[in-house]
Amino acid sequence: MAFETIQPLHMLTEEKEGLKHIALEETHQSLGAKMVPFAGYNMPLQYVGINAEHENVRNGVGVFDVSHMGEFIVRGPHALDLIQRVTSNDASKLTAGKAQYSCLPNTEGGIVDDLLVYCVDEHTFMLVVNASNIDKDWNWIASHNHQQAEMINISDRTSLLAIQGPKATATLQKLCTHDLASIPYYSFIKGSFAGVDNVIISNTGYTGAGGFEVYFDKEHSEKIWQSIFEAGQEFDIKPAGLGCRDTLRLEMGFCLYGNDINDTTSPIEAGLGWITKFTKDFVNASNLKEQKEKGTTRKLVGFEMVDKGIPRHDYELLDAHGIKIGIVTSGTMSPTLQKPIGMGYVSKELSAEGSEIFVSIRGNALKAKVVKIPFLKK
Repeated sequence: MAFETIQPLHMLTEEKEGLKHIALEETHQSLGAKMVPFAGYNMPLQYVGINAEHENVRNGVGVFDVSHMGEFIVRGPHALDLIQRVTSNDASKLTAGKAQYSCLPNTEGGIVDDLLVYCVDEHTFMLVVNASNIDKDWNWIASHNHQQAEMINISDRTSLLAIQGPKATATLQKLCTHDLASIPYYSFIKGSFAGVDNVIISNTGYTGAGGFEVYFDKEHSEKIWQSIFEAGQEFDIKPAGLGCRDTLRLEMGFCLYGNDINDTTSPIEAGLGWITKFTKDFVNASNLKEQKEKGTTRKLVGFEMVDKGIPRHDYELLDAHGIKIGIVTSGTMSPTLQKPIGMGYVSKELSAEGSEIFVSIRGNALKAKVVKIPFLKK
């Protein structure tokens, strides 16, 4: 759920000056990628088209370059104490080779960021954070590092590829000796891959299509990219951009930082109570516990359009009387379902499955209904 914030396409308007560059930028350009400024990096938005890339990932295998993501190593005898203090989930449950989805609560009831916590061993963890929040997250975690756990920011020297789709396992199995099918969801291994040592292969996908994420030193980027595409040639492997990453994750109802969750949304409102564990003390735990016990005035819900129209980020959500009850946080025409879907915060009274709500689109109140997520049922 937690891999990266892809803003709506109309929001990708950052200045190109001063952008950081991922190792494979020239490779993407040679493949005809449309490059856009995103989270301070020059990133591939699409190659041949969002819908085609989406379909290829759902039915075959696609490769996302998400090397803009941030990675921190936290290690030492006080590493777990620090992670327990700043994250909402219970990292003490992790053992070597396991990962968990979590968030960094702030002191006002919102979320600094969502992230993945990888347990390498008892005293060594890797935190994977959103690209747009690398500095923000680092400073936040460091401000709570009172016992001086060792923190190392390896973001600039780490490349990350997400190989997703039903043919991903067969593709990657050619490049390593470990039985990839035996890696459970939210687990990982560390070893040799495509002739490169010290590679992490992780099963924490953000598309719902199956597959793996591969973390490695960026100096090996070209070799690993080429090896993956040679291995997947028989499956018609193709590159995939951030555009279809957004449509894929939305079909699964996965939250997106900057849209569905941010500094002002609590994990309880966002339906992330399952990663908010009150068996330990953490930042703002008492207030969040009170929210969970007493309930919240609004909730993040999924909805499908009944009337014809496509919901977009920041469109107003209305009740039957035309009164604003919230906003659309994410919305698109689902390439797989061939229907308009969205997520948004609505008043508690209209959050139940089947509730009738309306989306304000170009001055018209168009009918929608609240549905249970994920939109795409397995």
